[in-house]
Amino acid sequence: MSTPGEIDTTDWRRTHTCGELRTAHVGAQVRLNGWVDGRRDHGGVYFLDLRDRYGTTQVVIDEELTGEVKLGPEDVVGVWGEVVARGAENRNPALATGEIEVLAKRVEVLSKSKVPPFEVIDDLDTAIETRLRYRYVDLRRRPLQRNLAHRSRFINALRRAFEDEGFLEIETPVLNRATPEGARDYLVPSRVHPGEFYALPQSPQLFKQILMVAGYDRYFQVARCFRDEDLRADRQPEFTQLDMEMSFVEEEDVFAIWERALRRTFAETMQLDLPATFPRMRWSEAMERFGVDKPDTRFGMELQGIDAWAAASEFGVFRDCVAGGGRVMAIVVAGGREGVSRGQMKPLEKTAKEFGAKGLAWWKPGEEGGAAGPMARWCEGAPGARLMEQLGASADDLVLFCADRREITWRVLGQLRLVLARQLGLVPEGRWDFLWVTHFPMFERDEASGRWASSHHPFTAPEDWSLSGDPGDMCSRAYDLVLNGWELGSGSVRIHRGDVQQRVFDLLGIGADEQRQKFGFFLEALSYGAPPHGGFAVGLDRLVALTLGLDNIRDVIPFPKTTSASDLMCEAPSPVAPEQLEEVHIQLRPGL
Repeated sequence: MSTPGEIDTTDWRRTHTCGELRTAHVGAQVRLNGWVDGRRDHGGVYFLDLRDRYGTTQVVIDEELTGEVKLGPEDVVGVWGEVVARGAENRNPALATGEIEVLAKRVEVLSKSKVPPFEVIDDLDTAIETRLRYRYVDLRRRPLQRNLAHRSRFINALRRAFEDEGFLEIETPVLNRATPEGARDYLVPSRVHPGEFYALPQSPQLFKQILMVAGYDRYFQVARCFRDEDLRADRQPEFTQLDMEMSFVEEEDVFAIWERALRRTFAETMQLDLPATFPRMRWSEAMERFGVDKPDTRFGMELQGIDAWAAASEFGVFRDCVAGGGRVMAIVVAGGREGVSRGQMKPLEKTAKEFGAKGLAWWKPGEEGGAAGPMARWCEGAPGARLMEQLGASADDLVLFCADRREITWRVLGQLRLVLARQLGLVPEGRWDFLWVTHFPMFERDEASGRWASSHHPFTAPEDWSLSGDPGDMCSRAYDLVLNGWELGSGSVRIHRGDVQQRVFDLLGIGADEQRQKFGFFLEALSYGAPPHGGFAVGLDRLVALTLGLDNIRDVIPFPKTTSASDLMCEAPSPVAPEQLEEVHIQLRPGL
């Protein structure tokens, strides 16, 4: 055992991290462990940068030890030594430990590393497939370590906020019954029940509603969920959400809880003050003004209906569209006469067609006689003056038009609005525009089957509990929370009456037998005294990514999948042995 002031070189366990030592530690005998981040040989004296997730410390290895030490990049090393102050000329202000270094008395390689497939540096320009294949190396980089540390702090702050509001964290099953919730289930075969399957949860929806029936009036859970759907930047096959449910509430009660929780969490983890309440906007208004149900409200360029003007226009396409029940709408791009060139109109037209338009009509009003674009001839004289006044447009602007079915018109101009805002730099930085979008349609027509489908899910309460009238005109009590044009999560007031739930199933074409087969346990639970209740769930991967300014949730998930739902590191999914398939009573088709 070492005496005070000495160092025990037989004990490799660290006394400090590589980001901890300061000038106050000068003279201390320390032990550090970490990865070799860099090596420099200065005439027989080795300078070693030792890194762990807390930081980097410079280690000086003098000539007596250099011959004994053979170090490669990413070797795991233990260092025993004394903390000394760097000279003023040698200090490194880029490092928190830059005013000190450790004079090594002993260095031991605890684990050798193969030559890594890429450098462990912040600004890495390497194919994502390589990064995912060697994710354990990629995760050593500072940006990912900062992301995951922020994720941990953010989720735990949110968790504490709900606990302080009186919510209980209760875990719900991962293996459960397959129920339709809008995406395909991942299925798990049962060994003890031949030919039967569990489903991995798309969400804890039915279980959290049953917890309300059971009297647990404030539930939350940091829940893992699974959806077998096509992937994109903000989706993964498995993801994490903070799920909650409350009894004896209306929409505003749910909103208030989340506003308080998010306000507290942003203040604690990001030192940002959010407003006490977030704006509310009905779905119909969001679609009419922005063309999307998750509007980015940080900038203008809103959609404007010009049906009356179009109906009186000499332009037959517009006139016929209105006469046929369609919509003619426009957006005004301020300064677009010079800001958007004729050559840039081609990509915009391509985008319009990709989202369903037959083409893209546009007009640059200009001064007297200086109009340009396909609509110029139809906007001459008094009609053009009236249109400019209605739209609030000037001679320096660009006007884009779309005439089609309402849904296509919304979608096309809504997308063009986003494309142009990014292209012209209209999106302000540093703003956090939250928005509750409410009163979504209750049902939408499934184009493939012609049947009605739930816009949210079949457990969402209708605004009119009588469910009378045309299903296509019914509003639901569903709501989304949107941040800067991204949907953070969805929720609703739920159906707590069995008769109303069965009526919704009937409208969806789910017959009595199918109701009993898929939802019998849930309908029975509702018959035992279900309180009025509602809830909400936020996608934590997406929310954390947005707080870090990231467009892709991949970099806040430690082990993400590729866009083809593959794990390149452990090569999943993968074939399994015939014996395993036999145990779960599965036989593959020939050729698989």
